[in-house]
Amino acid sequence: CNSLCFLFCKAAQDVFPGVKVTLRRPISKGYFCSVTKTDGTAVTHEDLEHIKLRMREIVDADIPFRRYEVQREEAIEMFRRLGYDDKVKLLETSGDVYVNYYTLDETPDYYYDALLSSTGNLKVWGLEMYRDGLLLRVPNRHKPEELAPFVEQPKTFDVFAENLKWNRIMGLENVGDVNQACQRGEASDLIKIAEALQEKKIVQIAEEIERRVNDPSNPVRLVLITGPSSSGKSTFCKRLSIQLKACGIRPISFSTDDYFVNRLDTPRLPNGEFDFDNLETVDHKYLQSDVLKLLAGETVDVPEYNFVTGLREFNGKKLKLEPGMVLLIEGIHALNPRLTDKVPETSKYRIFINTITSISLDNHNCIPTSDNRLIRRIVRDFNKGAFSARDSIMHWHNVRRSEVQWIYPYQENADVLFNSSYIVEFPVIRAHAERILMTVPKNCPEYGEVHRLMKFLSYFTPVSDKDVPATSLLRSFIGGSSL
Repeated sequence: CNSLCFLFCKAAQDVFPGVKVTLRRPISKGYFCSVTKTDGTAVTHEDLEHIKLRMREIVDADIPFRRYEVQREEAIEMFRRLGYDDKVKLLETSGDVYVNYYTLDETPDYYYDALLSSTGNLKVWGLEMYRDGLLLRVPNRHKPEELAPFVEQPKTFDVFAENLKWNRIMGLENVGDVNQACQRGEASDLIKIAEALQEKKIVQIAEEIERRVNDPSNPVRLVLITGPSSSGKSTFCKRLSIQLKACGIRPISFSTDDYFVNRLDTPRLPNGEFDFDNLETVDHKYLQSDVLKLLAGETVDVPEYNFVTGLREFNGKKLKLEPGMVLLIEGIHALNPRLTDKVPETSKYRIFINTITSISLDNHNCIPTSDNRLIRRIVRDFNKGAFSARDSIMHWHNVRRSEVQWIYPYQENADVLFNSSYIVEFPVIRAHAERILMTVPKNCPEYGEVHRLMKFLSYFTPVSDKDVPATSLLRSFIGGSSL
């Protein structure tokens, strides 16, 4: 995808010299981009066609991507002459002695991942108007001869736009901005602001649930909370419970994990490993039966899953949903319709949690949301003694595959999306992650990914976690959570 981004940036520059191209984030199976011409105007439909024509010309010419390694100061001076202040700030605040950059037909640019050999390999792509910018569409990962299918994600886009607005207000649009702020001693304030913004959103969600619970015509009784791996579901559920109590709503809760089938009955992947992310891993019929009993006012013995023995146990946990109470269910399948298809839709309130990273390394390098969660998962699993860093990386592709199948299809069905990303998360988590990643042997297949993640983390100015409160979502990964 970086090669395709370079192709697009190069073509836009050729058609409109001096144009500012910013790749904002991956969305709708592509990259949302903003393009501003030197007169301050955005591109028109006619402009779009000119850029697409130039892109096709560059592809047909099969121009090689050339890689160069220079001292950091030389790269900084080159990008300063070109007016790429975002890259200058990134390189000035990172610690690399040498920097790799690429050229395409004498046009230089910087990408932290490797590029293809030449533009002739970029046969499949699309470019179209999208919202207030453009959408650069990419090949299907599983069928690279086809475009990835477009998926409209208006709620996800709105969450991203909201975070981008706050980043601009704080003057933090890329990693160089964040690093400079941290080096000026502003990290503590940034942590407090990030926490305040998340708490404000949780309060808003709690107040909306309160309003819906007290709606005499269609009262909400069931709150469903889901999100992909390492998005912060469990801690969010606990923080939401606190805010609901502050609103006068008494919550009771359990996790879909409590209803796991016994391990011997767990579905398996084609390679024989357990498929713990499959919906059939949850005894959803039994879970829904208990939910219906609770909604009817009955007392239910809720099971607890023993992850050591792989067996469901009953340890005396009894729940009853009384007037003025609401049931919270948290888990990766919570929004799957099959889990609660017998519960009236008006009784449900759905929350989807994701890590929508709203800053970029620079204008041409987005930060993948999946990298954010992978680093969280590696740190959390290592600290809890669940998996080594190597194991977490080894299983990540299965986790991502399952998310695409079982979780993301229901993201836009949520009543509200909550963004658990953290403007200074990478500076805070860097020291934790590097220490753990260094435990992976250099002679194993997973070390290539370790090297990539270590390089990525090196772009961030490290920040102490001393100002991260014990109730923070981030604490559930780095340790020290009071929840």
